[in-house]
Amino acid sequence: MEGEERPPQEVRANTESIMTSGTSEAESRVLSGDPQNLSDTDAFNLLLEMKLKRRRERPNLPRTVTQLVAEDGSRVYVVGTAHFSDDSKRDVVKTIREVQPDVVVVELCQYRVSMLKMDERTLLREAKEVSLEKLQQAVRQNGLMSGLMQMLLLKVSAHITEQLGMAPGGEFREAFKEASKVPFCKFHLGDRPIPVTFKRAIAALSFWQKVKLAWGLCFLSDPISKDDVERCKQKDLLEQMMAEMIGEFPDLHRTIVSERDIYLTYMLRQAARRLELPGASDAEPRKCVPSVVVGVVGMGHVPGIEKNWSADLSIQEIMTVPPPSLSGRVSRLAMKAAFFGLLGYGLYWMGRRTVSLLLSLPAAQFCLQRASGPRPGQ
Repeated sequence: MEGEERPPQEVRANTESIMTSGTSEAESRVLSGDPQNLSDTDAFNLLLEMKLKRRRERPNLPRTVTQLVAEDGSRVYVVGTAHFSDDSKRDVVKTIREVQPDVVVVELCQYRVSMLKMDERTLLREAKEVSLEKLQQAVRQNGLMSGLMQMLLLKVSAHITEQLGMAPGGEFREAFKEASKVPFCKFHLGDRPIPVTFKRAIAALSFWQKVKLAWGLCFLSDPISKDDVERCKQKDLLEQMMAEMIGEFPDLHRTIVSERDIYLTYMLRQAARRLELPGASDAEPRKCVPSVVVGVVGMGHVPGIEKNWSADLSIQEIMTVPPPSLSGRVSRLAMKAAFFGLLGYGLYWMGRRTVSLLLSLPAAQFCLQRASGPRPGQ
């Protein structure tokens, strides 16, 4: 999980010689029907040997996989995916089964981890529904402007979900399932927390850029086919789409894409640390071997991860939320004033209409006539 110490574990095929003596004896005990006498070290070695046998030295990987090598020799297989794609799910499953990783890192944060354990039908229903309750939760979590922007992006996701009849994040759920089948495989969340991303994105845009972006997202209604989504797995089309977005909202691209490229790269490198193996005895020094990591990220992040892989990275700056500028504070106050002004006018108008309707009722007219007429005895 995010923030925890990540000792990724990888054992390459050439480490089989390290474990051969211990695992052969342990395996013979199991085959002879005496597994109860296995020590913890023997049990670890046995499972590790089984994992090494399953791991392919030259894996047959999908074309969407990019291989990176860390300084210590650890290998990272980055699977570039389209978030609404059955092919991407199959690519993730195939990669994990081929390389038998020690760590799987996915492009999720703790605020979106719930999608890993929800079934497809529930996710499909949740993705299509953009309710007032979700809006209130987003505003409480991210603030007014960031919350509204998050809801607009959720609307885009709901539009794609409705068009394709497919819930988002299927490749992450498949990664979670497959990782649980691999011995000693850890599962890490590798994306920057979404509140930080939205707050930095909103802070980077001018008032008119926010209005323009919100307008475009509100009126998104173009039909999307499954072929459109699958074409997003082609780097040439994706780079063209990114270039168009950079030209219109360069600051938005920097905060939502480029900064998250840095964060994802940092988390993948943290996962790709050497694995410490237990010795045959307490007196024997422990040996360290390179690790194998599988990263599951959107295809749009793969070029940035490749670019940043060998760079000296620090995530401290991209984890801070800058204070709002003077124009930002003025625009936020103006929007709040406009919102409450419209709300007040709406309540006033509804009140007038309600009173007019009540006064037009015959019973009300009769009561008014009685009240305005001369009282008996006067």
